[in-house]
Amino acid sequence: MNVLKMTMACLMVLVSTGIEAHTFGAQNAGLYEGFLHPFGGMDHLLAMVAVGIWAAQLGGRAMIFAPACFISVMGAAALLGEGGAMLPHLESAIASTVLILGLLIGFSVRLRLAVSILLVALFALGHGYAHGLELPQAAYAGHYAAGLMLATALLHSAGLLTGLVVKRGVMGFQFGGALIALSGAFLLAAAGA
Repeated sequence: MNVLKMTMACLMVLVSTGIEAHTFGAQNAGLYEGFLHPFGGMDHLLAMVAVGIWAAQLGGRAMIFAPACFISVMGAAALLGEGGAMLPHLESAIASTVLILGLLIGFSVRLRLAVSILLVALFALGHGYAHGLELPQAAYAGHYAAGLMLATALLHSAGLLTGLVVKRGVMGFQFGGALIALSGAFLLAAAGA
């Protein structure tokens, strides 16, 4: 049953409206558009849910610190991206986070808390920077960012809940991790094209 739930969650992600959420066109955007943004592309959606699943898999303080770290670093990195300088291979870096998180989940990788949080922070840098590139185009940048961060927190929570439900069966983590990693590989190939 847990494998079925994980499969359904992954299938819902695969039918999202786009490959990537970073369209760089957030004109006149506010809270509503910022909130909807992560649901419009697999890269952000999968990464956010995967952070939550991995945090649940790690257990303990990681269930609070990993999502909180991601949101904090994503917000700070968005400020850096707001300057507008484009980093090379940014979409590939973001797609790589999905692949790596899928592998961490699938292989049940357990790192020390500090190392896990550092890794999550690195993932958040790319996602936040990409979102920061969009902020100058938004008419209500603060509202847009608040909506984005709220949606990110909800996606982390969905991942945590999924991880806690699946926690009883290692097979579910292996299967779900494999689907996330394969999606990451697909995103990476699409970003390189």
